[in-house]
Amino acid sequence: MSITDSKQKWQDKVAKGLAKSPERMDPFLTSSNIEMERCFTPGFDYPGYEEQLGFPGEYPYTRGVQPTMYRGRFWTMRQYAGFGTAKESNERYKYLLSAGQTGLSIAFDLPTQMGYDSDAGMSLGEVGKVGVAIDSLADMEILFDGIPLDKVSTSMTINSTAAILLCMYIAVAEKQGVSADKISGTIQNDILKEYMARGTYIYPPKESMRIITDIFAYCKDNVPKWNTISISGYHIREAGSSAVQEVAFTLADGIAYVEAAIKAGLAVDEFAPRLAFFFNAHNNLFEEVAKFRAARRIWAKIMKERFGAKDPKSQMLRFHTQTAGCTLTAQQPDNNIMRVTIQALSAVLGGTQSLHTNSRDEALALPTEDSVRIALRTQQVIAYESGAADSIDPLAGSFLVESLTDQIEKAALEYIDKIDKLGGAVEAISRGFQQKEIQDSAYAYQKAIEKDLLIIVGVNKFTVQEPPPTGLLKVKEEVEISQKASLATMKSGRNDAAVKAALANLETVAKGTDNLMPHILAAVKTYATLGEIADVFRGVFGKHTETVVL
Repeated sequence: MSITDSKQKWQDKVAKGLAKSPERMDPFLTSSNIEMERCFTPGFDYPGYEEQLGFPGEYPYTRGVQPTMYRGRFWTMRQYAGFGTAKESNERYKYLLSAGQTGLSIAFDLPTQMGYDSDAGMSLGEVGKVGVAIDSLADMEILFDGIPLDKVSTSMTINSTAAILLCMYIAVAEKQGVSADKISGTIQNDILKEYMARGTYIYPPKESMRIITDIFAYCKDNVPKWNTISISGYHIREAGSSAVQEVAFTLADGIAYVEAAIKAGLAVDEFAPRLAFFFNAHNNLFEEVAKFRAARRIWAKIMKERFGAKDPKSQMLRFHTQTAGCTLTAQQPDNNIMRVTIQALSAVLGGTQSLHTNSRDEALALPTEDSVRIALRTQQVIAYESGAADSIDPLAGSFLVESLTDQIEKAALEYIDKIDKLGGAVEAISRGFQQKEIQDSAYAYQKAIEKDLLIIVGVNKFTVQEPPPTGLLKVKEEVEISQKASLATMKSGRNDAAVKAALANLETVAKGTDNLMPHILAAVKTYATLGEIADVFRGVFGKHTETVVL
């Protein structure tokens, strides 16, 4: 019997079986409306199979950026953490490191993200709530007290004020006797996704891009082990995008950053090896695995063919993954443990370089220590017990995964082409293109839940009556009072003349074209506050006004 006859016979059997289960009839669609075939077989169309697939650690990196992947070493296990004061957060970091975490990931409160000190009127009620409050170098010194910065890799989720926080980190390292060329880590520093998905922007796009390219140039010569940007699809997905949109809009942003750096006079192979990415791991296991593989392949081709990058490291898409906070439910929060496990597994099977697993109670409050430990243990069980890390790219060659990878690549490239025709990511954002696409996707997702077309366990099916949650971690109002008092004490003890001189110099440089980073570092070392430095830039650069999408 030929393969064609065998396939037809099998399809007839499938049709009979489906007739008995009408509630599970086709079509099955991914988040990107890609139809899932009933079964993928050797007959699917996959031109250039061997060329597209290749080997791990080789162009186009579909199968991973390292030849050995996790057979060489596991991904970096990070837990995103930060709340209240620097002292409280320092205690949490030491706890996580003692529990087996291998890298730090810092969460900052909203005032710190938006360039306001804790005593500013805009900070009222927000100090220390969604991350740690950092007003000056004094707070940063406390935050990393007893943590050797030459031995720990640190990721900082910070964007508009990334340059200031990085300078504080460099200054703390120097006080520990660690030179800037010895520290390693990442700043998110991705302002474009703030305009389209998250909202913690301060300055207009042009001025923000100047700060970013200044960071690229400074770190190339002074902080060579630092990843100068983590181009983030995570928040795009959290805002409601599909998997395809997450890949497309993230890589379009990456193109804009590369173009800006080249325009600023940097050669592509001087900065591109330090570019990193940040993706979301959502619930659809196989779509997520394919998404990561497709993203690597697209970026490799963009860097090689579009920008002429010759260094293989410039062509590699290295990425951090965080499990999907938007999928966590306040109802039956223990179900979130299973969701996070599936999402983390997708990141591992997709070849992530580092991973944060969300905690079960994050839909209700900041996570407790018990919840954080379970989240970290999830990674450790996957690493040491599941066997998922025993083989390099274990799903390679899967008919389902390879087909999805191709389809996601094709659809993402179509989006990137549309953005190019609009004038690039910055211009498309100014027109509200990405924002509108994300909003439409989020609306469709919510309507599917409300119509029970998409089942969320414990929310619109399999519900139970639950008692009010107890034992949640809450940031006390005393934190704001304490932080303001500490800030006042610091200000009273610093050299005001040195601070004023540093800020005046920074204003002059901001009005010119010199690299801002050495001057920010000089201001930080006088204990000028984050808010004072950000205010200098507000005065020179102005503030961005949000694009309204109708």
